Amino acid sequence: MSDDDTLFLLPDDEPGEDLPAAPWPVLLVDDDPAVHEGTRFALSGYSLDGARLDLVSAYSASEARTLLASRPGMAVILLDVVMETDDAGLRLVDHIRHELKDETVRIILRTGQPGQAPERRVIVDYDINDYKAKTELTADKLFTSLTAALRAYQQLKRLEETRRGLEIIIDAAPMLLDYKSMQRLAEGVLTQVASLLNAACAGILVLREQAGPQDALSVLAGSGCYQHLVGTDAGRPLDDDVRVIVAGALAERRHTFGDQWSTLYVHTASGSEIVALLKTDRPLSETDRALIGLFTSRLSVAFDNVILYEQLQRANVGLEQRVVERTGELMRANRRLAMQRSDLRRANQLKTEILGTVAHDLKNPLAVILGRAEMLRDMIEAQPQPTEAMHAQIGHIRETARRLTGMIETLIADAMNDAHDIAVRREPIDVAALAREVSQANAPLAETKGQSLRSEIPASLMLHGDAERLREAMDNLISNAIKYSPPGGEITVTVARDGTETVYAVRDRGPGLSPEDLGRLFGRFQRLSAKPTGGEGSTGLGLSIVKRIAELHGGRATAEMHGEEPGSTFAIRLPEGDGDAV
Repeated sequence: MSDDDTLFLLPDDEPGEDLPAAPWPVLLVDDDPAVHEGTRFALSGYSLDGARLDLVSAYSASEARTLLASRPGMAVILLDVVMETDDAGLRLVDHIRHELKDETVRIILRTGQPGQAPERRVIVDYDINDYKAKTELTADKLFTSLTAALRAYQQLKRLEETRRGLEIIIDAAPMLLDYKSMQRLAEGVLTQVASLLNAACAGILVLREQAGPQDALSVLAGSGCYQHLVGTDAGRPLDDDVRVIVAGALAERRHTFGDQWSTLYVHTASGSEIVALLKTDRPLSETDRALIGLFTSRLSVAFDNVILYEQLQRANVGLEQRVVERTGELMRANRRLAMQRSDLRRANQLKTEILGTVAHDLKNPLAVILGRAEMLRDMIEAQPQPTEAMHAQIGHIRETARRLTGMIETLIADAMNDAHDIAVRREPIDVAALAREVSQANAPLAETKGQSLRSEIPASLMLHGDAERLREAMDNLISNAIKYSPPGGEITVTVARDGTETVYAVRDRGPGLSPEDLGRLFGRFQRLSAKPTGGEGSTGLGLSIVKRIAELHGGRATAEMHGEEPGSTFAIRLPEGDGDAV
């Protein structure tokens, strides 16, 4: 190095009590190791605003590129022009400004060959902040150039922070509709205040809502060393020192300003309380105090707007919920009314069916009673009177009347329990014995029409079922056969086992079934094409009752034609019983 390049050691500044933790980062890029040693020696005691230098060395433009990629945020770069190539330094400037897009770092070009990179062309074509020949950069000039560059860097950082704070505020202000956007605005206010105060500043905004507990605090925003407290609530307490200061501000309800700590208290129109806590590296002036007071007061207005909007939202949600609940209640009421109308229609239909069933089921026993009463009258007029036969007829009349009474009681019970949901009793019964009883009870009706009632019934055949229901079904089939068979005709009653089924069948010699009858068999109130041969009445319920009783026992009702032969066979086919025919 020449004598003009000699660098002189500058005296150290007295360190202050509140030195910032971060030194000034300065990058020295030069391919001459002697330049690095001399620069470090000359700046070893340098201090600006209480902060020393953090000198980082790179010995080529390529090495500088790698270093800047891994360590952004340099304040000043002392850059040589001619290194691995004649314009390596200039190309590095272009890389920093256009590819890294770092417009804040201050660049001082130092060259030992001014003619290689003329000053005017470099100043015009490249975004640099100073251009010095190494021969003219004495210790004093290095101090002056570096200090001016650091001041410019400091001002640019302030402007950048101001811009960032304004961007946050502008971004958050139009969306002040929820708590999250409120936090975003508070963050912008803290950033803006720190920039406008031109001081190293950390801040926190703490909220205590009117509706919450007195010790429940939440952090709206935080900057600097308080940024980690954002989102804090009662479940995660504030740092002890912060909580003490905030509690004091909430208790005193006024602004306080100290050498380092300043607190501002705001009571919002919605009843909530906000405390802004600022920690600065210098006391605040009256202008500073007025400025941050204005910001926090505007913040309280914004917060009240958010609270009112959220209350409106909750009211809308509540109203919508009430509308949904009322709509649901109306729908349920409508469904209940529809079910009640359906039940009423069903009850009315059931009443009609029960009346028809009663008329039908009572007619057969009454006809038996009338028939045996006429036979008893003839016996009374006979000489000599057949006393034994008369007693037998009286016994038949009494038994039929008792059965008629039981049928009436059963029909009344069915009407009370809904005839569509009748349950059958499951108990062992002798189907053969039951069939004989029914045949004997209907014998007088057949005799009055000169008909022959023949039976093919085993001595015993057991199964599980409801004796009264099956008696009713058998009685309907025999009475139908008597009603529609011609006088003098033959009626055959059989009981037999057919595979896994027990079959009760009645064969008549009537006119049989027409094709139209086949589609209407076993339907309620369905009268078939045949007419009763003795002028008897018909309700069209008999076969539907038979079908219902068979199905309640797990069986089925069937009808069969016999080709060219007259008549038809109606049967009840029930699942296999517990016993065998004897």
